[in-house]
Amino acid sequence: MSLTHIRAEARAGWIMTAPALTAIGLFFLLPTLASLLLSFTDFDIYALANLNNLRFIGFDNYQRLVTNPMFWQAMGNTMWFVVFGVPMVVVASLAAALLINAKTLRWRAVWRVALFAPFVTTLVATAVVWNYLLHTRYGLINYALGLIGVAPVDWLGNPSTALPAILLFVAWKSFGYNMIIFLAALQAVPRDLEDAARVDGAGAWMRFRHVTLPAIAPTVLLVAILTVAGMFQLFAEPYVMTQGGPARSTVTVLYFMFEEGFKWWNLGSGAAVAFILFLCILVVTLIQLKVARRVGAI
Repeated sequence: MSLTHIRAEARAGWIMTAPALTAIGLFFLLPTLASLLLSFTDFDIYALANLNNLRFIGFDNYQRLVTNPMFWQAMGNTMWFVVFGVPMVVVASLAAALLINAKTLRWRAVWRVALFAPFVTTLVATAVVWNYLLHTRYGLINYALGLIGVAPVDWLGNPSTALPAILLFVAWKSFGYNMIIFLAALQAVPRDLEDAARVDGAGAWMRFRHVTLPAIAPTVLLVAILTVAGMFQLFAEPYVMTQGGPARSTVTVLYFMFEEGFKWWNLGSGAAVAFILFLCILVVTLIQLKVARRVGAI
């Protein structure tokens, strides 16, 4: 292949990808860079009215965040969602995918739609329904607990139960998307391997442990990474269900960023929170990739 031909192919490739690269630059890279620069300023409502009020303050926004107890409380709440929510969502979505992929399951299409429906349902509408389900006096959950002699629980009004209640809603709302990803991976597992293991006398658990799970390990990693990113970016669920309460027990990092930027109009501080959140997601993702390489998942 001549050098001229190689250059022509490269030029054609750049021309065909130019629209996508332009869109990425305009709507992702440029706003990201602007937000990073904004985090080093005291951009607030006064600077919004007149840019002459804008000042460069270096790392002051980051220093204030590090010494702000409310920021660390929001970070702790977010880590609670990540540590407990990610395994819950991954396990639930994998179990649902295994159920739908089972050969003995009848009405498979109905099950698939029913389990995927929460993901495509409007979040605000489902959150309102869950608020009624968790209601202290009229909620169906407390009614069921009352049948077995358990006193009513103020799920969303008690700091010790509000976070688990929202986590349960988040897991129910989001596991359907991961289920579809797992289902596609399970359908790609060679049937010959499972049949050979069955002939060798392997039971259902042994076939899953030594045949299915190694085959879908890269998919498990992908789902884990996507779920971690989603848990770090929780905002709408606590905003709709508890408005960050009670006693700020459900304020997440993204919720804290919203308050800094759009409630108190400390836009520079809000941008700093966004980049701290980005670094947290990046670090956790790199750890996941390192662990996956060590165990041979990728």
